[in-house]
Amino acid sequence: MAIFVNKNTRLVVQGITGRDGSFHTQQMLNYGTKVVGGVTPGKGGTEIFGVPIFDTMDRAVKATKANTSMVFVPPPFAIDAIYEAAESGVSLIICITEGVPASDMVGVYNYLKMKGIQLIGPNCPGIISPGMSKVGILPAQIFNKGPIGVISRSGTLTYEVVFNLSEKGLGQSTTIGIGGDPIIGTNFIDCLEAFENDPATEGIVLIGEIGGSDEENAAEYIKKNLTKPVVSFIAGQTAPPGKRMGHAGAIISGSSGLAADKIKALNAVGIPVAEIPSQIADLMAEKLAEYRKRKAKKKAAAKKKATKKTAKKKAVKKTAKKKAAKKAAPKKKAVKKVAKKKVTKKKVAKKKVAKKKVVKKAAKKKVAKKKVVKKAAKKKAVGKKTAKKKVAKKKARKKAGRKK
Repeated sequence: MAIFVNKNTRLVVQGITGRDGSFHTQQMLNYGTKVVGGVTPGKGGTEIFGVPIFDTMDRAVKATKANTSMVFVPPPFAIDAIYEAAESGVSLIICITEGVPASDMVGVYNYLKMKGIQLIGPNCPGIISPGMSKVGILPAQIFNKGPIGVISRSGTLTYEVVFNLSEKGLGQSTTIGIGGDPIIGTNFIDCLEAFENDPATEGIVLIGEIGGSDEENAAEYIKKNLTKPVVSFIAGQTAPPGKRMGHAGAIISGSSGLAADKIKALNAVGIPVAEIPSQIADLMAEKLAEYRKRKAKKKAAAKKKATKKTAKKKAVKKTAKKKAAKKAAPKKKAVKKVAKKKVTKKKVAKKKVAKKKVVKKAAKKKVAKKKVVKKAAKKKAVGKKTAKKKVAKKKARKKAGRKK
């Protein structure tokens, strides 16, 4: 994860054939950024580094499905380039151009807000999400992927701080140079909100400078909305009042924009402010360790709570089961009793049937015996009769012999 630019960023470079535009386009291509097109009026239909060039932003976006534009156009034409990009349908515009009139920026700012288009800059070094995409002039070799989000009003100070962070083993999720002009499209609060919602970011470095009240507003926002650790540095601590220091926005007017006031506001909400840029990495490492410890403790407590909740649920379930079993026991017993009675009844009925069969068998045997006895008696009677006849025959023969 990262904020504003990632692997899905499809970039069109406005002013791609100019000295700076062509040089940084090549650097971005080497880094792996998806530069899908460029715009230079009158050079449509040609190519540079294999990137197609179009006459207008409208044609470029329609042909390439680009979602991001980078403005490398001279100051007199930069405002028109931003309006053209906004009309083409991109959702993010990064304006590198320095020297854009503040009076013109007022109209641009309100117009883009109304259309829901995000502008980074003008007068900024761009943005990089290490390992994913680089849009701007930042030196890619000093950036490493990691958990620290960096927001800065200064360009070169950003590079020094990032170099020290990388040396300390603290890589970056996204580094964004918001620009040093008085009116810019994306401010500290916009970036702080995005980093707070970014799962890959665990700590934030805020590099401010004298002039304006952005740092004070950021301090107030951090107090109310941020849970992640923030460390800061304010540039221009030794600047004399009324003198512009590098950027158009870096100027102390009367009593506003003082470095001391910004440091005081940040310290008041628990944000440590480094005295020199090289201290930031150590401050961040310390704050990050505390944050991770706190997070681990919170996670362990949540796990413990969840375990307890689960155990409680199980106990409630067990109790409910026992109660249900207790309630169902008499019914179960009655059902068992009825089942037992049925079995007993069946057994008794079976025994009766078996007894009847035995009695029937015995009666059958008796009848058979009677038949045998009757048969024997009949046989005896027949024998007796035959014997009697024989005797009567003998007697008759004897009588007949006497008569002769």
